[in-house]
Amino acid sequence: MDNPVARALALAPPLSRFTSPAARFTEPIGSGRRLEDVTDSSSTPTTGQNPTVNPDPRSADEQATRAPGSLAPLSTSIDPASIAEAKRLRTEFTRFMMQYQFAIDEVLTKISILQDEFTHLHSYNPIEHVNSRVKSPESIIDKVARKGCDPSFEAIRSTITDIAGVRITCSFIADTYRVLEMLTAQSDITVREIKDYIAEPKANGYKSLHAIIEIPVFMSNGVVPVLVELQIRTIAMDFWASLEHKIYYKYSGEVPGHLVSTLTGTAQIASELDRRMEHLHAEVRALDSETDPWGDDSPTAPEPPLPEAIVTQLQELRRRGGTQQV
Repeated sequence: MDNPVARALALAPPLSRFTSPAARFTEPIGSGRRLEDVTDSSSTPTTGQNPTVNPDPRSADEQATRAPGSLAPLSTSIDPASIAEAKRLRTEFTRFMMQYQFAIDEVLTKISILQDEFTHLHSYNPIEHVNSRVKSPESIIDKVARKGCDPSFEAIRSTITDIAGVRITCSFIADTYRVLEMLTAQSDITVREIKDYIAEPKANGYKSLHAIIEIPVFMSNGVVPVLVELQIRTIAMDFWASLEHKIYYKYSGEVPGHLVSTLTGTAQIASELDRRMEHLHAEVRALDSETDPWGDDSPTAPEPPLPEAIVTQLQELRRRGGTQQV
């Protein structure tokens, strides 16, 4: 896609890269509020390879009077308005990308809290692995072109819903639904869409829970609602999906028929493995406890990391029915 903004941005001083503890993404290089808002400008004329040709049209005296180290341009053919607009678009696009990274940070914090709770208060943690990513600016621009999306921030935000993505890998099928329920039940998360590819797999055998959630991000200039795509799947589903992605990438989407058939067959094997492992897990847990399936009252649950003296004081307070501070 012809992008005059990319050419204009190349003329502007680079912005500092933004980094986050949870992830990293590259500096925006070629998008903005509206791609067509910046008109093309003529660039500085190029010269041939002959070293005897003087590329500077000024006289030798004029060149000699130029201050050493001066940053003044040698040509005034670049439109200053285009450069200023490009700088502004770069800043706006950087802020746009930051909002998605902050949204991921919010979701990762929620997941981390659940993991810590299950680790310390339950005998079983359903969350095995967590991965996240923000699409690169180049990928966003490519998808804008493929979808024919209006190149404005508002249109991109509403049309491209997978700019921010979080993938949660669970041990068993029941865990995927439970984790989705725990996350989407939180008051500051709004569910925009759910696709259950576990109950209704894709034709190639792909299985996963997909959800588009909206989470508020608090910026200095106000609250911004940001969409995040959640993918929740089992270990077997994730292994199959990763292999399928690598094969399709290697063949650029044109996968030989025998490999497609093999992939479909292995998807069925992975599904059968999930069912058998979940059945085995249920039998083992039934032997451990007949109470809360998540281990709240299980005798194998670890004791909370609270000193015995504090527990004794709390018990005494309950017996008295008082409100004195511990």
